Parts: sequence; C-alpha cells; structure tokens
Amino acid sequence: MPQDWKDLLKGAFAEELASLPPEAVPEPAASAAPDFRKQRLIVTIDRRRRAGKQVTLVTGFNGTDEELAALGKQLKTKLGVGGSAGDGEILLQGDVRDKVVAFLMALGHRAKRGN
Repeated sequence: MPQDWKDLLKGAFAEELASLPPEAVPEPAASAAPDFRKQRLIVTIDRRRRAGKQVTLVTGFNGTDEELAALGKQLKTKLGVGGSAGDGEILLQGDVRDKVVAFLMALGHRAKRGN
C-alpha cells in the first residue's frame, strides 16, 4: 500500500532530529499571551459574497486560534448575534461596529472602527 506524503516527511524529519544531540533540538515555544496594547483590531462592515447581507468583521488579532474563538464567543454572547471566528478574523452578523468597538475597548484592546 502506498504511503502518504505526510508520513514520508514525518519519517525523514524524525531521523534528522534523532541524529542531533538533545541540546540542539529546539523545544516548541510556549504561546505567550499577546500584548493587547500592541495589536490594533480593525472593525469593518462587509457585504461582498453575502447576497447583500451586512456582516461585521474584526481583523488584526494576533493570538492563537483558541484565543480568537474565545473572543468571538464573548462578542457573540454579549451582542446577541450569530457569527464565526477563524482565519484570523471574527465575523458577526449585522452592522454592530459601534458596539463591538466599545466592547473591545472595555476589554483592553486597541480597536478602531473602519469604513
């Protein structure tokens, strides 16, 4: 049975790492909490590819996918709207830009209202 290319790559890199001394193998970096004062979140409205429906987009978040999903869930719960979080942005149904900016600033983020 043919092997998957991912399995072949895992095997190739595992052999290289096994041949290195233990102090030369880099350890995965721990995810440091992002400094919210350094990132700027842009809150915009978008209608493209959505049959004319308005959605609010929050972009510019620097953090893990879990942190992005948690922030998205907080926003959806607080505002009572639907939406999703992924690909580095939070999508909320409807035009709720002003409420989103106010909520993000209350959490300590640097948020700016776009278009």
